[in-house]
Amino acid sequence: MAYQSEFYVFDDGKPLSAVIRNYNTNDFDELIQIQAECFPPPFPSELWWNKEQLTNHTTLFPEGALCMEIEGELAGSLTGLLVHFDPNHPQHTWEEVTDSGYIRNHQPDGNTLYIVDISVRPKYRKLGLGKLMMQAMYHLVIQKSLDRLLGGGRMPGYHKFAESLRAEQYVNEVVKGEIKDPVITFLLRCGRTPLTIVENYLDDEESHNYAVLMEWKNPFKK
Repeated sequence: MAYQSEFYVFDDGKPLSAVIRNYNTNDFDELIQIQAECFPPPFPSELWWNKEQLTNHTTLFPEGALCMEIEGELAGSLTGLLVHFDPNHPQHTWEEVTDSGYIRNHQPDGNTLYIVDISVRPKYRKLGLGKLMMQAMYHLVIQKSLDRLLGGGRMPGYHKFAESLRAEQYVNEVVKGEIKDPVITFLLRCGRTPLTIVENYLDDEESHNYAVLMEWKNPFKK
């Protein structure tokens, strides 16, 4: 079922028209450009979205391919797939669970909506668009009667504390508000809660290759 929501966001008190909708082939070039803006060099350009990945997103699970427009300009995207997730066996890598972003392992009968990627153009980041797109994905969790939304959150601030804090301690300090982490704090603001620490989730020097699995449970399911 196609998703489209129209509303306003505010930039210093000025209302701007906003739309969240499913992305399609006409958006591919702009989505790749957004990746370039979000992950500039030295981030390797071969890790930006490519058209084969985007085609898979829009054909294998189009409901999980969302983008957001501000005043008609594409401002960001959020991509997910369905997986079978067992909380008793949570360890995995990003490459394993997302098929390196190609989502050929999408499971239509999965119990969990797994977030592959979220990107927002830097010039729009003060408008709270990431949170709005995440909330749109919560709608999908409810509509499909899934157990949860889940994803691995990078810990880019951890490298500053790694000598004095274990990864678990660092996350606890972020949750208590003693430390602000650019990603984990953002996900907390979106309503996500930490589930467990995952080792070797990504090749990510800032996070020392750790990530925090963070979930949003469907409030209509026990």
